[in-house]
Amino acid sequence: MGRKFILALDQGTTSSRALVFDRRGRARGAARQEFPQYFPQPGWVEHDPADLWETTRRTALAAVAETGLTARDLAAIGLTNQRETTLLWDRRTGQPLAPAIVWQDRRTAALCLKLKRRGHEPLFRARTGLLLDPYFSGTKLAWLLDRLPGARRRAARGELAFGTVDSWLLWKLTAGRVHATDISNASRTLMLNLRTGDWDDTLLDVLRVPREVLPTVRSSSEVYGHVEGIPALRGVPIAGIAGDQQAALFGQGCFRPGLAKNTYGTGCFLLLNTGRRPVVSRHQLLTTIAWRLGASGPIEYALEGSVFVGGAVVQWLRDGLGLISESGEIEALAAQVADNGGVFLVPAFTGLGAPHWDPAARGMLIGLTRGSTAGHVARAALESIAYQSADVLDAMQADAGLRLRELRVDGGATVNNALMQFQSDLLRVPAVRPRTSETTALGAAFLAGLAVGYWRDQAEIAALWSTGKIFRPRAPLAAMKKLRRDWQRAVERSKAWASA
Repeated sequence: MGRKFILALDQGTTSSRALVFDRRGRARGAARQEFPQYFPQPGWVEHDPADLWETTRRTALAAVAETGLTARDLAAIGLTNQRETTLLWDRRTGQPLAPAIVWQDRRTAALCLKLKRRGHEPLFRARTGLLLDPYFSGTKLAWLLDRLPGARRRAARGELAFGTVDSWLLWKLTAGRVHATDISNASRTLMLNLRTGDWDDTLLDVLRVPREVLPTVRSSSEVYGHVEGIPALRGVPIAGIAGDQQAALFGQGCFRPGLAKNTYGTGCFLLLNTGRRPVVSRHQLLTTIAWRLGASGPIEYALEGSVFVGGAVVQWLRDGLGLISESGEIEALAAQVADNGGVFLVPAFTGLGAPHWDPAARGMLIGLTRGSTAGHVARAALESIAYQSADVLDAMQADAGLRLRELRVDGGATVNNALMQFQSDLLRVPAVRPRTSETTALGAAFLAGLAVGYWRDQAEIAALWSTGKIFRPRAPLAAMKKLRRDWQRAVERSKAWASA
């Protein structure tokens, strides 16, 4: 094949990135651009849809230019994205009707509570594998259709298009020719039936969402269309799409049941491959679709635990408190103290995710004394990321009935060696950081490459994965148990705060 590279577009919660990968899975060029976050009311989080597209477009062009390539050098484009974030736009004009409602947004908490009181949660749980929580897209879409004048009527007439970020970017990339989503993103909407892989009419009726507004559900690895919306890349096939956490699972080579990864980004997301069988959680974890390879391939599943605030707690120290001027400074600040000094930070800024699922929880800093310093707060913030992940892993192991031998880690926060060591100490298993840190983008590239024959199969891809650094437990077990107990006491005090 003459075309030697895959372009991966990774549209995240705080930034958009583009990376060019070669046949050995190495990043040869990259570009990144942050965009604004909007918080119009307490618990509300929004993005400007134009920012999502423009930063994606610019970084795509920048990454290709950095490597001196043209469209003729690209075999395919893979796309991965922040999940659950909800957009609604006019099919004729392509103009959004409202800001994008971000996955962190909690404005639909009252609607979720109303649906629970009407006894609908068992239905949603059984058919989607998800909980009735504001995190997911379905109630966000219902909220938009309720609040925007005439929106539900226009949606039923087929005049409007709903999409998660992948659908929006695919629409823009193809200049409005393709309105589709992949099955992994669709499984995060509260509207997809896990077993059929299609929209569920009963759930749509409960949410009062007309099917006409929804995108077509496609596999995670196939040619969806070709680029028209970026002239310099015109004609390149878009051939792989997956939600960011499923893409990271694929990029980490977790193709077999029992393999797990944790991504440390704005939030933290721990996924365990469960194969072709959806595992029902007893500990409030999510059953989700991992991927489907090709239109006729089997659906593969995962168990997932979601931590809403992971690396975002570092951004809060930077932007909210001004304790650091750059995110990378936190490791040095935390290293100024020998331990957390009894200080715990529960970053429940938008409620608690798995395994607690309390939208009324709020952030809390506890254990302060006159001797507490900025270093203690920084250390408590870093440790909160590891505590939350450990809580999820405990629940996951109980559900799956197994003990993990290792945890594969990725995401921006994994460059912090102290955090990774603390995570291993808490979990009592090795934390394995791969040589390639950009596993989310790499997973999207792998999915696209498989669809066009750039890589032969998953075995060839698995052989490209290699270990960068292994962090093994070394702190005393008794000390870790004491910290876990104190952390859990702090979490209990943060719960139901907003409803008091």
